[in-house]
Amino acid sequence: MTTAAVKVILCDLGNVLLHFDHRIAVRRIQPHCDKSFDEIYQLFFDSPFTKDYEEGRISSSDFFKHVTDALAVRGLGYEDFCAAWSDIFFDSGEMLAWLKELKKDFRLYLVSNINEMHYAFIQKNFSDHIAVFDDIFLSYEIGRRKPHQEIYERAIRASGFHASQCLYIDDREDLVAAARQMGIPSVVFRGVAACRQELKEMGIWPQKKTSS
Repeated sequence: MTTAAVKVILCDLGNVLLHFDHRIAVRRIQPHCDKSFDEIYQLFFDSPFTKDYEEGRISSSDFFKHVTDALAVRGLGYEDFCAAWSDIFFDSGEMLAWLKELKKDFRLYLVSNINEMHYAFIQKNFSDHIAVFDDIFLSYEIGRRKPHQEIYERAIRASGFHASQCLYIDDREDLVAAARQMGIPSVVFRGVAACRQELKEMGIWPQKKTSS
């Protein structure tokens, strides 16, 4: 791979751009129902219904109704539920700073499995993180979650470049493997320092400047 080959960086959101902890939401919901921590967690994050929500097959209001009915939630309205469900993200600022450096040489695309409530929260509370990207590809808008090829293909088609000219960064090895199978150079994110070193070893960044 030559230094000039990669033109676009496709970046995951969860635990790459922003850290998150689903357990925060579980702890906030638990006082409003009689279910165990594990029961709430499974319904929130491991159920087919949550997958449907991340693929935009159900609305936020339907998701709220399903979850609160299934857990027999008491005394928690829609707005309070949205806050409890969504306020799980946090950041050190390290990745954003590096992305701003990368933006000097690459087009930046956000490619994320995410639901409507979470993304609305991020837009409101982490707008500077979103603003760094040139284009955004979200599972709930596209109707497919990674590792389905469609979400990767949408980003590649929008870029106008070949898959080999798009670098994908994700913390999940299975999603990185799916991208590699499509011919997209990819790295598993294990922190900014490790990722910077890997891109350096691949000859992708920093780009060498030619003298005029």
